[in-house]
Amino acid sequence: MKIILTNEVSGLGSAGDIVEVRDGYARNYLVPRGFAIRWTKGGEKDVEQIRRARKIHEIATIEQANEVKGRLEGTQVRLPVRAGDQGRLFGSVTPADIASAVKDAGGPELDKRRIEVGNAIKTLGAHQVSVRLHADVTAKVDVEVVAA
Repeated sequence: MKIILTNEVSGLGSAGDIVEVRDGYARNYLVPRGFAIRWTKGGEKDVEQIRRARKIHEIATIEQANEVKGRLEGTQVRLPVRAGDQGRLFGSVTPADIASAVKDAGGPELDKRRIEVGNAIKTLGAHQVSVRLHADVTAKVDVEVVAA
């Protein structure tokens, strides 16, 4: 099935790309979650609009990405959350929580879709997450999860 990506999907492409995927993957995962729309001739016109919107929010050059990476890796991020007696969290830390904690710590504003949490953060302590700033630049951010 031919689809148009509306968001970046790891291993598949970025917003505005037209890709061919299996029918079930598109029908059951990508389209319902809003990551893609079905390809039509009319939808082809929307591709340019999606690409223009992506360029506004995208870090354009590797130099800019490295500058943001330096700012991110130098930022001390503390995230207060509700936790039980044993240090287990009530729920887990989401990429949106991390993005707001980075902004509160004085770091740059991040898109939550670019934050990659390896395993779900469900305990107190220090954790490391990755932020895809550019196709070639990934920043590692240390997040300290503390009890609120």
